[in-house]
Amino acid sequence: MAARHYSRQTKGRWVGWSAAGSGARPSIYPRPKFWRSPRSPVGRQRIQTGLSHPISCSSSAEIMSVLFFYIMRYKQSDPGNPDNDRFVLAKRLSFVDVATGWLGQGLGVACGMAYTGKYFDRASYRVFCLMSDGESSEGSVWEAMAFASYYSLDNLVAIFDVNRLGHSGALHAEHCIDIYQRRCEAFGWNTYVVDGRDVEALCQVFWQASQVKHKPTAVVAKTFKGRGTPSIEDAESWHGKPMPRERADAIIKLIESQIETSRNLDPQLPIEDSPEVNITDVRMTSPPDYRVGDKIATRKACGLALAKLGYANNRVVVLDGDTKYSTFSEIFNKKYPERFIECFMAEQNMVSVALGCASRGRTIAFASTFAAFLTRAFDHIRIGGLSESNINIIGSHCGVSVGDNGASQMALEDIAMFRTIPKCTIFYPTDAVSTEHAVALAANAKGMCFIRTTRPETMVIYTPQERFEIGQAKVLRHCVSDKVTVIGAGITVYEALAAADELSKQDIFIRVIDLFTIKPLDVATIISSAKATEGRIITVEDHYPQGGIGEAVRAAVSMDPDIQVHSLAVSVVPQSGKSEELLDMYRISARHIIVAVKCMLLN
Repeated sequence: MAARHYSRQTKGRWVGWSAAGSGARPSIYPRPKFWRSPRSPVGRQRIQTGLSHPISCSSSAEIMSVLFFYIMRYKQSDPGNPDNDRFVLAKRLSFVDVATGWLGQGLGVACGMAYTGKYFDRASYRVFCLMSDGESSEGSVWEAMAFASYYSLDNLVAIFDVNRLGHSGALHAEHCIDIYQRRCEAFGWNTYVVDGRDVEALCQVFWQASQVKHKPTAVVAKTFKGRGTPSIEDAESWHGKPMPRERADAIIKLIESQIETSRNLDPQLPIEDSPEVNITDVRMTSPPDYRVGDKIATRKACGLALAKLGYANNRVVVLDGDTKYSTFSEIFNKKYPERFIECFMAEQNMVSVALGCASRGRTIAFASTFAAFLTRAFDHIRIGGLSESNINIIGSHCGVSVGDNGASQMALEDIAMFRTIPKCTIFYPTDAVSTEHAVALAANAKGMCFIRTTRPETMVIYTPQERFEIGQAKVLRHCVSDKVTVIGAGITVYEALAAADELSKQDIFIRVIDLFTIKPLDVATIISSAKATEGRIITVEDHYPQGGIGEAVRAAVSMDPDIQVHSLAVSVVPQSGKSEELLDMYRISARHIIVAVKCMLLN
């Protein structure tokens, strides 16, 4: 535990003792102008009526003041400067890179920023993450704690604002600071305990943290909600409540009376040693090296494409959650181990670390795992969407085509999940060629991208010269005699092609569309094809009906009453088995497409 640091107030200054240098010496820290000031962003939010969390903000007022006006290095006029120290907080502000919620995403994001600073940028900037004691109940916080310790992120400081109160009452540990201290130390963190109201002590521990090597630092600060507000400080039932209007003026005057200096405090400027990076217009150095008829799983083609992209740009980084031999991200790891981040079985943290790596445009980050495992990380994915982060997520082992692995590893809800993310692009490539193009397009896309890959080997159907664009589908079979449009993606495209071949022997012709991207949809191609086939559409997908391709297509054509859509999808919880048997068992095989076409023609 850090030694208690005592100080005394003298004529508008805080005089104390600092451990800087070889011996203790007196030091003077002017109390920041904005300390508990209603004119500051922190102070104003504390007391202004109509805002939702003024009481919570007050517990960290001294912490924020010390960080922003004494410890952190940054350019106030340039919040996004790559050399600035980073600050992670559960608010969307100009100086906060990723808007986290209260549920534990922030420390993982901070880990990604710190990892980038230490291992990719090799720069001097530091990362500070402020969390509440309630937030520390989230398991993802401890995933991040383990990650930071394992990778020796000594440029990372996590501050626990221990004010004892949660949303609805006292927390289980209340003000038992030693509990938080022991937990942090058990996870391998250098840990200081401090009175969060003591400006001098805060200055000291943050300085000490900057001297620590090979370990991240946790600052456990004892604080009080409603700090400095009579009859409200440390009182329950005030979370999320604005200050009553009739009390606001008196509280503002009380706080203003405690301002002890009118001197403006300017932060220290950053050390400008971050390398210049260019992550725009990244292109593969050669066309896809596949021939029509080759057989390769899209998950392997994705791993090969990542390695190829890594050669094209040295800011491409890949994260994985202990599945690298199954997702084939190991191919990238073998070529560029210094740009591969093993996140182990901690998918929530993996996504948040990727968000941190991609912040401020420092890297092109790809995070890969089984798509089924991404469901536990959805809250972190959602936060990435809210922050409009440019991260790329790869989900393999999708649908019943996974086969013998069983239902627990068959992703059947992932498309629905990513369709809800604003501005998220969803790629569902069918073969190796389209997979390589999906990876390249994702690297240059704005916003989040999801690439859905399959486990079994599939035949290459596109030539290396084929061009792909986001939002443009491929029409694989068409003629003037087409009666039904069949829309698929990934594994079901092959079933649709097989159905087309069989039906053509019976003089029944169908139009086959490979979507390539499910979001955005190629609505123009879908509607024009539907009109050419007398308004008949069949969708077939290796996914649950809810939120999948069928619903997306229905929404796209919903304004045209002359278009009817019939959907084939996995409608029940599947079981284990061989891939081709399961496709047939759950009615998304060529045989069932043929039946659906004939039934639609009879109606």
